[in-house]
Amino acid sequence: MAKKRRNSGRAKHGRGHVRRVRCEASGVLVPKDKAIKRFIVRNIVDASAIRDIQDSSVHDGYVLPKIYRKVYYSVSAAIHSKVVRVRSAKDRRNRAPPPRFNRPREGEKPKAA
Repeated sequence: MAKKRRNSGRAKHGRGHVRRVRCEASGVLVPKDKAIKRFIVRNIVDASAIRDIQDSSVHDGYVLPKIYRKVYYSVSAAIHSKVVRVRSAKDRRNRAPPPRFNRPREGEKPKAA
């Protein structure tokens, strides 16, 4: 029978058992090596309130802390919520990561095309 994926959809390789994690969207238990993982970094305060807090802050240059969270999705939930996309058999062979989105740093002008 033909094999759809080189790693059978898992990153287990030699381990007999892998603990399960909860899917963020559906709540289903998914093997940790099979789950689609995303690392989310968010501000604790939403963008509309950041300026108000900085203006009323006693300390100059106080940087608000961020929330760092690792999120796991099951394959079906990740496809449904458009975290990942379905790829053709030819494109599935491509193991390179997708291009990164680079935001301009503070003080730099965006480059003109």
